[in-house]
Amino acid sequence: MQESTTKGNFIKVEDDNPGYKMDYFCIPKHYEEDLKRVLVPAGLVADRVERLARDIVQDFQEEPIVALCVLKGGYKFFTDLLDRIKQLNSHRNKSVPLAVDFIRLKSYVDDQSSGQIEVIGGDSLENLKGKNVLVVEDIIDTGNTMLKLLSLLKAVEPKTIKVASLLVKRTPKSVGYRPDYTGFEIPDIFIVGYALDYNEYFRDLNHICEINEAGKVKYATKS
Repeated sequence: MQESTTKGNFIKVEDDNPGYKMDYFCIPKHYEEDLKRVLVPAGLVADRVERLARDIVQDFQEEPIVALCVLKGGYKFFTDLLDRIKQLNSHRNKSVPLAVDFIRLKSYVDDQSSGQIEVIGGDSLENLKGKNVLVVEDIIDTGNTMLKLLSLLKAVEPKTIKVASLLVKRTPKSVGYRPDYTGFEIPDIFIVGYALDYNEYFRDLNHICEINEAGKVKYATKS
């Protein structure tokens, strides 16, 4: 596997970026009053995912990968990324053998990271021993969750571990972790859509959007 040269390559969404008016896009009726703006339109996400797939294929060449999906939020990015990789495999002289595995973590309660990681699903990590593992995550917030997951993975002695995250949040709480492949760097706001949820809502929203305060109240967990 080639050493990746793309770690610092990402689209930076500035703090003062106004985003896009929701009137410009198709938003599910049941969410229209719950969103502040469209931050990253679905079309831009699709193009960026395609480029990440190209970078991954270029780095791994012909070495087999086990793509590890972090459920639930990562499933949409995971599916689209692997679809692009499979397309590239069909049109190149070299191809990357793919296998898939899944792990489910829990770290969010409402709009705050709990600081704890709970593994609540997935196959035994022992199956990853000696293999090239590509962790596919939806968003890196503080980085604590990913560092804890990487610690768990390293304990089973895979050959290599690489991480692809669609989003990385700029937050003062960050521990400084950076994934190997990043789609977008975004401001310290709570976003939903493209399978990212707020208490299990908004997974059916195609665009990446900022939730408003009314939406947070409406969909808050009931104690």
